[in-house]
Amino acid sequence: MSNNSSNASNTSNTSVATATSTGNSATVQPEATPVAAGRPSLRWRVVDIAVASVIGVASALIFWLVSLIYSLGVGDLIGLVMPGFQGIYNGLWLFAGPLAAVIVRKPGAATYAELLGGVIESLMGNQWTGMDTFSTSLMQGAFAELAFLIVLYRVWNVPITMLSGAFAGVAVWLHDIFMRGQAFTGQYITIYLVTSVISGIVFAGIVVWYLYRAIARTGALDKFASGREVRATA
Repeated sequence: MSNNSSNASNTSNTSVATATSTGNSATVQPEATPVAAGRPSLRWRVVDIAVASVIGVASALIFWLVSLIYSLGVGDLIGLVMPGFQGIYNGLWLFAGPLAAVIVRKPGAATYAELLGGVIESLMGNQWTGMDTFSTSLMQGAFAELAFLIVLYRVWNVPITMLSGAFAGVAVWLHDIFMRGQAFTGQYITIYLVTSVISGIVFAGIVVWYLYRAIARTGALDKFASGREVRATA
């Protein structure tokens, strides 16, 4: 009787141990799958929308201040002293898209934040029409997005962010030529392109990258892979 009980108990313990082991294996297995771990999630969450919106709104205030200063004669003065060098100012309108992209890391983040910033800037009042501001913001955001699309939203580093800023600078140049119909000719058009791209690389590329890293170190971005990545290497 005692032996039978002992055997039954051992059998029962073995079954429970096996079931537990099997259950643990089933739980751990999906997390250990290399393919799932290497595939970035491209679905937007509520927090993604919220943070991209905050970036767009905060950027709008800066865009508006930049536009105000430019309208007070800064742009004309730069153009008078060095024709075509007005482009060096353009990067100050381009940073919202790349900043949202490197933080949120979802398709459309750059376009959404840049466009939202431009629309709110226009509502606050600037020297351009609402449609003009809308079109240039859309182009800037879409071109900034292109850099991250090229690498399929898998590479996040300073060279790609600089490329995003450079593309946004090209967007400003194209918009001013074809949408605003500015009469750029010869040396002027080349200088304006080069200065716009350089400005985009500096303000919307390098500055944005290190701004994102500084914000991430505070722990404010811990809900994002971009924030946890920085904190893990700090």
